[in-house]
Amino acid sequence: MESPAEILPGVIFYSYLSSERKEKACIWNHHTLVMQVSGQMILETSEQNLIISAGEVLLIHKNQLGTLTKTPEPGGHYETIVISLQEDLMRKIALEEKIEADGKYTSFPNLILPNNEFLKGYFQSIVPYARSSGDAMTDELGLLKVKEGIKLMLLALPELHNFLFDFSEPYKIDLERFMLSNYQFNVPVEKFSQLTGRSLSGFKRDFQKTFGMPPRKWLQDKRLNEARHLIESKNKRPSSIYLDLGFESLSHFSHAFKKKFGKAPTLDL
Repeated sequence: MESPAEILPGVIFYSYLSSERKEKACIWNHHTLVMQVSGQMILETSEQNLIISAGEVLLIHKNQLGTLTKTPEPGGHYETIVISLQEDLMRKIALEEKIEADGKYTSFPNLILPNNEFLKGYFQSIVPYARSSGDAMTDELGLLKVKEGIKLMLLALPELHNFLFDFSEPYKIDLERFMLSNYQFNVPVEKFSQLTGRSLSGFKRDFQKTFGMPPRKWLQDKRLNEARHLIESKNKRPSSIYLDLGFESLSHFSHAFKKKFGKAPTLDL
């Protein structure tokens, strides 16, 4: 079984590791519910840094960039169950249950939910399906489990209806603040435009007004300038920073660095 494995395609996932610590950059297009079965996960975004331990439940807001660090327990395993609360499904549930948002959600975008026995029991009921590759979970049963999870969240925190059921288009957020906080993520310009609540043409236009250059050039320059600062002032090795600054490979980073500054970074080869 691959990790993560799809237990209900596109909706319920099971992620596991035997002994390795892993870090990865993520984009959350949908609200996402995560149960930490074993091990530890660290979520880092431009606004928050959360540590999620075994038995805890995390709710992640849609339209975000962030980094996940997954650490197995000492001598043990790392396991999570992840439920993607896709908008089409949430709209269907809102209609069936007559739920609607009555305002904008304004608190933290990512929440560790209250540790109650109902949510704990709910996720424990999914673990057997996950560990058996989801062989016994039909689409109908899977969607019932998703609906059950949403109802239990609302029971624990009724104010989450504005978090979960706001289907309005993302409003334009502060482009300068967002880009300065998230430039290191290696995502397409199209995704940056979506996350800031703009069309691609509107994003490019606003970006030019804000930074005085096209987004792709600004992103490259910003990442390279930060790399030079880390290497020369913080004694960081190129091999330890290129991924964190959005470069796909060390050779790509080295080539771009040399082209901009006229010399290659000091490499630990």
